[in-house]
Amino acid sequence: MAGVLETLTVPRTSRFPTASLTPIVSSPVCQFSLRRTFVPESRTLKLNAHSFSSSGSVRLRSGRIVCEAQETAVQVLPVTDDTWQSLVLESNLPVLVEFWAPWCGPCRMIHPVIDELAKEYSGKLSCYKVNTDESPSIATKYGIRSIPTVMVFKEGEKKDAVIGAVPKTTLSSCIEKFL
Repeated sequence: MAGVLETLTVPRTSRFPTASLTPIVSSPVCQFSLRRTFVPESRTLKLNAHSFSSSGSVRLRSGRIVCEAQETAVQVLPVTDDTWQSLVLESNLPVLVEFWAPWCGPCRMIHPVIDELAKEYSGKLSCYKVNTDESPSIATKYGIRSIPTVMVFKEGEKKDAVIGAVPKTTLSSCIEKFL
């Protein structure tokens, strides 16, 4: 699922006032016009783009913000207590679920790997993430004691679990058993 960024709010500081942006082009590479008061002296300010996929980036070039997103964006959506049953347990496809928390360094390391797997197995596997701070009941139900933990579910049942920031090949091997 891909979306178009319509506005970007930058935290207010003395050097970086909040800017309101207007889309110019709607494509995999989207450009936005920018008021001249927003860091006009900077030509390559790099911003984190957590609201995009982890593979996208945002740069400021000569008073314009450029969103560089991959052409085929597959977003790993969050699962909550309210959506767990319908998205994971009742899924017709096998489901990979990453249990994570925002403060977890190894979790941030494995996010790009999960994004890549979601793209590679698109249509064969659903990928979701559970923030254990926001949905502790799911984590407790499945005995999550360490994060990141990646679990594979098939037909509503937990089939396998991998604990820690592991290589992509390890996760691929785990997934392949259930496709």
